[in-house]
Amino acid sequence: MENRNKSFIKGALYGALIMLLIVTMGGCAWRFVSDRTQSPGSAAVKAESDSATDEKLKQLGELIDKNYLYSDDIDTKALQDGIYSGYVSGLGDPYTVYYNEEQTKDLMESTTGEYSGVGAVLTKDLTTGLVTIVNVYKDSPAEKAGLEDGDILYQVDDHEIADEDLTEIVSWIKGDEGTGVTLHVYRGDKLEKVECKAIRGVVEAQTVEYEMKDGGTGYIRVTEFDTVTYEQFKNALADLENQGMTGLVIDLRSNPGGNLDTAVDMLKLILPKGMIVSTKDKYGNTTEYSNEEDHEFKKPLAVLVNQYSASAAEIFAGAVQDYGTGQIVGVTTYGKGIVQQLFDLGDGTCLKVTISEYFTPNGRNIHKKGITPDVEVKFTADENNKEADNQLDKALEVIKGE
Repeated sequence: MENRNKSFIKGALYGALIMLLIVTMGGCAWRFVSDRTQSPGSAAVKAESDSATDEKLKQLGELIDKNYLYSDDIDTKALQDGIYSGYVSGLGDPYTVYYNEEQTKDLMESTTGEYSGVGAVLTKDLTTGLVTIVNVYKDSPAEKAGLEDGDILYQVDDHEIADEDLTEIVSWIKGDEGTGVTLHVYRGDKLEKVECKAIRGVVEAQTVEYEMKDGGTGYIRVTEFDTVTYEQFKNALADLENQGMTGLVIDLRSNPGGNLDTAVDMLKLILPKGMIVSTKDKYGNTTEYSNEEDHEFKKPLAVLVNQYSASAAEIFAGAVQDYGTGQIVGVTTYGKGIVQQLFDLGDGTCLKVTISEYFTPNGRNIHKKGITPDVEVKFTADENNKEADNQLDKALEVIKGE
């Protein structure tokens, strides 16, 4: 198996951090109604409880109708979506987001792990705005097109990447099966420009990779927690057991999180009976997710994490650490200890809202703190050997008791 852990991108992950959610359809967080001024092409949307907002939006619409040079080109729906997005972004919470119809469709696909695209995972650095390819799926359209881990994406077809949300960038890359898309990337230390032409196909996210290491230690890498991840993880665990593994390393480095239920179900395969994680909302209501049976992994276990391990990945690592089932190896994790919920707005759009904070089995709240590893080791790149991985080497030593 190709080692994809040779480098880690500096900065806070944004893109996939939106993935820790519980999908609830039929709910509505805020109710908006459309209101058009009499002038053609304008769009004003009001919050029903705020007449001042209504009047100001109407005023803006009339000024645009009267003065805007390109009024014939106004996309009314885009204006409305912009109002909704702006309203929600005013909360100042990067995890509470409004999604238009296209973005909602893409988000729903991403939670299942199956979609029509090229088969590559992207992240966006909140500080620099750089969009980086961190995982190219094996045998995917992306791999066949020549994309590589670490490539920095700066253009998709004719779309130049500036301040766009990662969800918008992903929507440019996805498309109907059999259609083409060209991705322009910078590669390597010299930032060489490379053009990769891919033919979209139906892709199942390869969220789990595994192999047997020397000495009988199993190795499972989990890149994200999607619906497909549970079965992939379960099958990997069973196969390694059948091969006679004597210990196990679970690699959650640069895993930005994902579906809460998936992470909980995976933990049920390796933890004893008891509470796995709990959540508490703004009203103090608590929900507990528990393992009803004892399936504790009895062999030596190490969980690898780094500064980009977040959300569901931290729930996983925190539960293993609290039960003492294994040792956490690496560096302190990202520190995202909150949960989002999706609300269907009834028109093909949705709202994702931060609704609760979560706690590890021992009651730890790790938000903005992260999980401190039991064995701390920073990743050090080896210029002479790109496949070298000192963090994984340390985890293997922990398994062997060295």
